[in-house]
Amino acid sequence: MTDAAPNDPDTTPLESTVDSTVEPTMESTAPTVARSEVVASDEATALGAPSRAIRPHGLDDGRKLAAAAAKIAIDNNGQQVMILDVSAQSAEFDFFVLATGTSRRQLHAISEQIDDELEKNLGDRRLGIEGYAESRWIVLDYGSVVIHLFDDQTREYYDLESLWADGKSIPLSEVGLDAGQ
Repeated sequence: MTDAAPNDPDTTPLESTVDSTVEPTMESTAPTVARSEVVASDEATALGAPSRAIRPHGLDDGRKLAAAAAKIAIDNNGQQVMILDVSAQSAEFDFFVLATGTSRRQLHAISEQIDDELEKNLGDRRLGIEGYAESRWIVLDYGSVVIHLFDDQTREYYDLESLWADGKSIPLSEVGLDAGQ
């Protein structure tokens, strides 16, 4: 690499000098991988965690998880349950499930049952949880699906439906659910 100006005709663009594969060296015993895989891997692990921006199973898998979470919220008398498709607005996640509970105990029950269902029956694992102790806004992060369980005041205050207004609300009947509310 040279210190020449970017528009200098005597310099070779960096892209043309990079080989499409990375060969192992004496210092490294890593297998040969395509350059695009190396870049994606480096970006994905920059903070030490795998990237969630990749959809290995497509949107159908996330939609299935979202429907299961919404069903549990409905079965536990959650109110204003909705699924919001935000895949066109975010590379991090594809769906939000929003539900309102009337008490701390109800929010905990919904949260725990969602966790149980998604892990045991659908083979997914929660990546993170926030707000469980306070129980005003519990956020369950499953990568492609993020579940938001609110109390009334907090849901009204943050109004995620308006914040993510470009997302597409998925009718519960479209995923085989009846809100009954």
